[in-house]
Amino acid sequence: MSQKMVRNCAIVSMEVIFLLLLQPLNAQYNFQELEKTIELSKKELGKEYSILVYKDGKIVFSKSAGDFNPKTQAPIASASKWLTAALIMALVDDGKISLDDKLSKYIPDMNKYSKGFITIRHCLSHLTGIASEPIKLGDIIRRSRYSSLEEEITEFVTKREIVANPGLEFRYSNVGLNLAGRYIELALRRGFEQIMQEKILRPLQMRGTNFSSLNAINPSGGAQSTANDYINFCSMLLNKGMFNGKRILSESSVQYLLQAHTTSSMIKYAPKVAEGYNYAAGSWVIQTDVNGNPSVLASPGLFGTWPMIDLCRNYAVVFFAKELMSEDRRDIYLNLKKKIDEQIASNCQ
Repeated sequence: MSQKMVRNCAIVSMEVIFLLLLQPLNAQYNFQELEKTIELSKKELGKEYSILVYKDGKIVFSKSAGDFNPKTQAPIASASKWLTAALIMALVDDGKISLDDKLSKYIPDMNKYSKGFITIRHCLSHLTGIASEPIKLGDIIRRSRYSSLEEEITEFVTKREIVANPGLEFRYSNVGLNLAGRYIELALRRGFEQIMQEKILRPLQMRGTNFSSLNAINPSGGAQSTANDYINFCSMLLNKGMFNGKRILSESSVQYLLQAHTTSSMIKYAPKVAEGYNYAAGSWVIQTDVNGNPSVLASPGLFGTWPMIDLCRNYAVVFFAKELMSEDRRDIYLNLKKKIDEQIASNCQ
């Protein structure tokens, strides 16, 4: 073989390798139907959104509209709850607190108001038994009257009635996780935001996420985040507590976060977007496998952010939007998920 022919073969080989490297990340999946469904759902999705799908260590689908992109920071409302629940479990892993700690250990006034038996475990799954109203947009505005989380918790403790024994009835609200947030502030003698940054946000490289506020910190609904950041969090859950080779949560803590802690008979109030679902810790159980174990979990936020993980297909999707959540949005998101499912095989029987 001549030197010229050898040289030409080498050049062709390099070109082929280069073209292979340029192949899109989602080349193994055909998301054309997903793209079509997104296009047909433009009105419901709104003018600004970002959608990311994570599978096997990489982003396999990305779609944004308007001024939104995966790095755009926006309020995520109740999607904050999953982050706070994970923080609680990280502190359990560290031995700083226990799920069975009574809140009265650091909030002694709870004993005075018949709330002395409420534990961290109850707080994580809205089982405190404390009276609460359905969460509305106006509640976010009214929270501005609180100057601190301590002030809000004092009102929960002294002015809210107990309507059920702890652990028996589920009422979705900001009460439980905000109580837990104040508890860890007192237990660790540090602010909630500082603890969150140290244990969850910095280790997960969630640089665009914070709970900072001009008024009271809100562990239940006060975070701002990005689609990129929340995908990091979801990937950690999918990888059983690991992120970039580092352990963020123990496998047992991840398992606790992803198992149902309610039954349908326990649920006395759930927002319409989550009606019919059971609750885990910080997230809703959207689907179960043939054995009744959670297989799809999500943490919907009022402003349209809906992070979701599929344990059977081992992928995560984050729908990140600026519009208010509605029942129609729930149907749209679940329909979009079906289009993703068509391309990713399930490992569950």
